[in-house]
Amino acid sequence: MNTLPQRFRLALVAVPVFALMATACGGDDSASGENGDADEAITIYSGRDQELIDPLIDMMRESTGLEIDVRYGDTAQMANQIETEGEDTNADLFIGQDAGALGFLVQEGLLAELPSEITDQVPAEYRAANGEWVGISGRSRVIAYNPENVDDVPDSVLDLTDPEWEGRVGIAPTNASFQAFVTGLRVIEGEEAAEQWLEDMVANDVQTFENNRSMLDGLETGEIDISLNNHYYWYERMKETPDEVTSELHYLPAGDAGGLVNVAGAAITANASNPEGAQTALEYLLSDEAQGYFTNETSEYPLADGVELGEGLPEVDALEQPDIDLSDLHSLDETVEMLREAGLE
Repeated sequence: MNTLPQRFRLALVAVPVFALMATACGGDDSASGENGDADEAITIYSGRDQELIDPLIDMMRESTGLEIDVRYGDTAQMANQIETEGEDTNADLFIGQDAGALGFLVQEGLLAELPSEITDQVPAEYRAANGEWVGISGRSRVIAYNPENVDDVPDSVLDLTDPEWEGRVGIAPTNASFQAFVTGLRVIEGEEAAEQWLEDMVANDVQTFENNRSMLDGLETGEIDISLNNHYYWYERMKETPDEVTSELHYLPAGDAGGLVNVAGAAITANASNPEGAQTALEYLLSDEAQGYFTNETSEYPLADGVELGEGLPEVDALEQPDIDLSDLHSLDETVEMLREAGLE
């Protein structure tokens, strides 16, 4: 019996194997490599954006000497592909956009346990409890708000159902980051509380947007006064058009679900043909060079110790992350169904 969650099954049907974006077979044929087994290429399945990852892969080739092939798709698609291929998978290393897909692969028994010298580089809350994946960058949920219209910013998303906020709050319900947040809300507050919160937000005339960027547009134009988004979209705007940004950020305290810090993470597959090469690649992703790339290019939080933060970012240790095992964010199918039932499709 197929135990794939509905969301993953649907993604697999919609995007057949041959449609995967397979590219970036790089490196010199004669590359010998300074680390790992560079005589054999490694294959990375990446759920992260190709435009972001390709330059990093080039840096990885230069640094490690590895010959690397990368296949791109969305994170659920890549996780599905590894599950479908099973023992015959081509993936040595998986890079996921969020912890949920990594948790799914843990459940399916498709990841290898990582050595402690890798996992110990990252705080415990940003890696798998069983040591089978590790975060390579972090992003937090925040409240962005209009300081002209909001004097006291709520310290909990649960307060946004108050009549004071009627019609003033924006969300992007079809966006993966919002869905991961709602999954976290289900895990932290319970199924009933999460369902009630969604229903109350709809009753409070919450405004919906296609994505985080359009929601921040709505905030800047006065369409809404509060936006629930990931932090780095606001930093992206500050880099591109700083003179046009009037909104400010509020990081939620005390482990509120609205302050969830999710990760992009990586793992070596259980059936990797070149696990030594995959480990070398993973070690590189936690290097100062790669961690600096994430924080400077996308304003994400570096998760390995000793890396200088991108401009304006708070220390990740200062964020009051909810008490949650990020692997528990695997149940996105139930979240999508809950959003549908609340009328937030």
